[in-house]
Amino acid sequence: MPLPIEKVLYSTRTHTTGGREGGAARSDDGRLDVRISPPGSPGPGTNPEQLFAAGWSACFLSALRVAAGRRKLALPDATSVDATVDLGSNAEGYQLRARLSVTIPGVDRAAAEQLVNAAHQLCPYSKATRGNIEATVGVG
Repeated sequence: MPLPIEKVLYSTRTHTTGGREGGAARSDDGRLDVRISPPGSPGPGTNPEQLFAAGWSACFLSALRVAAGRRKLALPDATSVDATVDLGSNAEGYQLRARLSVTIPGVDRAAAEQLVNAAHQLCPYSKATRGNIEATVGVG
């Protein structure tokens, strides 16, 4: 069981209607306002899996910067995180599977793997996925 939050750093709220088929989601501050469509459909908008991939990869890149900073290293500007999120099913119903592939140009593989492992321990999305879905994180 994780330790409880002692200090809230940020909180957000969204209002979603319609679900995957023609739905919409809007944040309370209006900065997020998206249409929702089923994965792989030609309909307008995005889907929850794309939003999760974008959120986790952005958060992970920030955690990577923190991990590098703790080691007195600066990440190259071209550092990137590619996220793949699969929606699938099995005998228990729908499931997610996710993979992150991190690219740190100019950093040797061993050092990059250490930074990625450290970031994986820091990132709140990584913590949320750990033990809950099949998730892998590595150097691309």
